[in-house]
Amino acid sequence: MAHFFALMFLRHPELRAVFPAAMDGPREQLLRVLRECVRHGDDPAALRDRLGPLARRCRKYGVLSGHYASAADCLVEALARYGSGWDERAEAAWRRLLAPVARLLVEAAEEDARATPPWWQAEVVAHRQAAEGVAVLTLRPDQPYPFRAGQYAEVETPWWPRVWRPYSFGSAPRADGLLTLHVKAVPAGWVSNALVHRARAGDVLRLGAAEGGMTVDHASGQDLLCLGGGTGIGPIGALVEEVAEHGAAGRRVEVFYGARREAGLYRLAELRELAARHRWLTVRPVLSEQGPAGCPPAGELPEAVARQAPWHGFAAYLSGPAPMVRAGAAVLRRCGLPPGAIRHDLAEQQV
Repeated sequence: MAHFFALMFLRHPELRAVFPAAMDGPREQLLRVLRECVRHGDDPAALRDRLGPLARRCRKYGVLSGHYASAADCLVEALARYGSGWDERAEAAWRRLLAPVARLLVEAAEEDARATPPWWQAEVVAHRQAAEGVAVLTLRPDQPYPFRAGQYAEVETPWWPRVWRPYSFGSAPRADGLLTLHVKAVPAGWVSNALVHRARAGDVLRLGAAEGGMTVDHASGQDLLCLGGGTGIGPIGALVEEVAEHGAAGRRVEVFYGARREAGLYRLAELRELAARHRWLTVRPVLSEQGPAGCPPAGELPEAVARQAPWHGFAAYLSGPAPMVRAGAAVLRRCGLPPGAIRHDLAEQQV
């Protein structure tokens, strides 16, 4: 991957300026995409679904349609130099794969360009410290911004140009066009620390297009099981808001809200107020560390969900730290939920 990007920047030096200084992220992302292309190379529909988000992201970096054919050539050269057992048959196989990949990327980018800009400018209109190391930002995009509750977008700050990180929306679409992000500062997190500790009202961020499939089918009426850990309660709360706006249609919504300590349950009062107004909603706080008397019993969030099983017939939505999401998905599978009923965007956000 390092050799590939070196060849690309040598032949298209204008591209170097639009990628971040630290290239570890783009190299890892491209490697994951290549694995997906190999896995789904004989399924054009699946390939198109996986390449669409990549084409949208590349538009943010200033990649043009003409760059994709050159990228394919550079990739073949990099494979020839470092690939094991490289020969004419291997090169022909890779070119057969990369030709439709380049074409699908161009088509997806051109289709996306007809509907949306490469990014939106979004002004910070409010910045609130919700808990230790956690901020809730309210943003006003400069033009209509289409999204669904449960989705996420990549964000760029003015302090780290060309460094984009994914954050889920913490509210359902609103009539006034405002949206919120729930951000936790993580060690060595360039973007997260800037958003939590440096951003203020009046600052302007960039937003990529909304992505992700962790959305609710409001026509199905299926019961919902929602697990939100830490700032993962942002998109979970947005899903609950959207259900309330559309009407529950007879469905039950069970929310398990996890944090390490009671102070981390910064959205609990808001969710309980919603539950008081809507009988279909149940909110269960879970702490991983024992708190004072009167606090929820201590335990890990997936364990708390397992104790309330069975969950047959529910669609599950998980958002939060990656270990929690993986553990929660594993617990739900053991509780009998089929993989298709367990929804999260962890893998998508990593790509």
